[in-house]
Amino acid sequence: MSNQIKHVFFDLDHTLWDFDKNSGLTFDKIFKLNQIDIKLNDFLKVYEPINLKFWKLYREEKVTKASLRYGRLKQAFDAVNINVEDDLINRLSEAYIEHLSSFNHLFEGAIEILDYLRNKYVLHIITNGFEEVQEKKMKGSGIRHYFETVTNSEMVGVKKPNPKVFNFALNIANAKATESIMIGDSLEADIEGAYHIGMDTIHFDYKDIHNAHNFKRITTLKAIENLL
Repeated sequence: MSNQIKHVFFDLDHTLWDFDKNSGLTFDKIFKLNQIDIKLNDFLKVYEPINLKFWKLYREEKVTKASLRYGRLKQAFDAVNINVEDDLINRLSEAYIEHLSSFNHLFEGAIEILDYLRNKYVLHIITNGFEEVQEKKMKGSGIRHYFETVTNSEMVGVKKPNPKVFNFALNIANAKATESIMIGDSLEADIEGAYHIGMDTIHFDYKDIHNAHNFKRITTLKAIENLL
């Protein structure tokens, strides 16, 4: 397989950049700055699935960026029975985006695997994240220079798994689907989306919960070495 692969495309959040860890640290910071008395772990426990639900709706064009940013916080506060005024939710939403890229933990082995791959392949990013934040994350975590191209769904006007995103990314990378592989954490957005346009795939199942599919699957980034 790896003989014909020339281009490796990565998702960013939950794949290289440790979103859950960085997000938790961001909430800790903005709650303290705004003097919100809340148990962080209780909040994160309800927030994380709500956030994933909103991102799915966002991918499907069912909510706007503004609705996502407000709605995920509103529903999470409601779920832990804390009444927060809309004005404060909007301020927290802005503060979250502002401070998120100041924390830059990567998944274990991220730099090592990028160093390993860069000598053999051309590396790229395809992300559904917000354009203004994603560049800061890559620069702040010291990985931007590894990638020849970065495709953001906002450039294309649709989101993964829409084939237009993958075709746009292949086009600017001057790559063919048959010589490209997509590595990402989302079965729906990254793996099935890339597979349907003829790309090879590796599913990064960092929570080790999806073993009932036929795609190549890894639970650590280091394991990519065994496949590429």
